[in-house]
Amino acid sequence: MVDHGQVIRRHELSDAEWEFVRPLLPESVRGRKRLDDRTVLNGIVWKFRTGSAWRDVPERYGSWHTLHTRFRRWALGGTFERILQTAQARADAAGDIDQQGSWPKS
Repeated sequence: MVDHGQVIRRHELSDAEWEFVRPLLPESVRGRKRLDDRTVLNGIVWKFRTGSAWRDVPERYGSWHTLHTRFRRWALGGTFERILQTAQARADAAGDIDQQGSWPKS
């Protein structure tokens, strides 16, 4: 798969998916430089899409410990709920959710 001239791996976010998610992620409050959020999120997505253990996530996504820590911080902070709610609101506004609340419409 190619997205804007770059090869996108099967378990990674496309540019469009990243642009949707990026503004919904919390900003770093720490002073030191950290691993970029897209790389971390791609690692988290890889872990859940493959069903692998954290320790088995490929090193190209960074340390498994970093991925796990960021996942827990985002989960506890409501980041994933915010992403889901935003996706649902966008789908509803586009008419992609039926009256029973299931989506997408066929």
